[in-house]
Amino acid sequence: MTVKTIETKIKKKLNLKNDVIFKTFFSRKGNEKYLIDFLNAVLKIEITNIKIREEVNLEKLSEIEKGGRLDIQAQLNDGLIVNIEMQVRDLGNIEERNEIYTSKTISRHFLKGENYKDAKQVIMINILDYNLFGFDEYISETVTVLEKHRDYKVNSIMKTYYIELPKFRKSNVDMNEKLNQWLAFIDDEDRGKIKMAEEKNKVIREGRIEMNYLTGEAETRRLEELKEKWESDWNSSMSYARTDGKNEGRKEKQIKITRNLLELGMDIETIAKVTEQTLEEVKNIKSKYNL
Repeated sequence: MTVKTIETKIKKKLNLKNDVIFKTFFSRKGNEKYLIDFLNAVLKIEITNIKIREEVNLEKLSEIEKGGRLDIQAQLNDGLIVNIEMQVRDLGNIEERNEIYTSKTISRHFLKGENYKDAKQVIMINILDYNLFGFDEYISETVTVLEKHRDYKVNSIMKTYYIELPKFRKSNVDMNEKLNQWLAFIDDEDRGKIKMAEEKNKVIREGRIEMNYLTGEAETRRLEELKEKWESDWNSSMSYARTDGKNEGRKEKQIKITRNLLELGMDIETIAKVTEQTLEEVKNIKSKYNL
């Protein structure tokens, strides 16, 4: 494959459904207006202040190469924390992972000695390029209610939005709504919807110019190349683990598989399950090789 062919392949994939591009676009310094406009559309609140946790830059390459999370975390107004993630593949664990990550985020931002009532609200926004639920609505907002009093909401500190792009794609949506404009821009599939979004929303129109500039940058392409390399390594290790990791008589290969998966950032519980080892065995390998 020639360099030109590789560059063409990469360029075709560089839209906001790519998690590297998604985070770079929304977290880039100076691009706050795009994230604010998108969050205004989802949350339907007036955002007066926004602080983005971090940018994607060359200093993050090593983390990305090892498969670090590529989400966006921002603090709004009086402390509301919003986490946004683009998920293209269905890994079968989005709901469980969402709850664990939300809990960790709340705990991380809860200060010692702080009143529990002052804990910061955390909102998770998961944009999915696959269908999760078995109904037609493409936007789902979670609430916690009492079983016998469904009109009584509890645990308002945690909230999650699931946005399913394939359902949006098939829906006859109102393009006067700002959220639908942003989803058309992010989905990047229906040229008619994209054109209407850019005509009706000045921020999105400016975002198109930014995307054209961004996707031509060598740094962003390098980030994407590293991400693809990690995904390829991950898939190879997973396949190798399933086919060879079950053979107890080949302990050396099992250790090698475990080390590879640890280096790729997989949690020890999943490694133990995939390689059919005990948690203690995986922990011992992790400790022995300082992983």
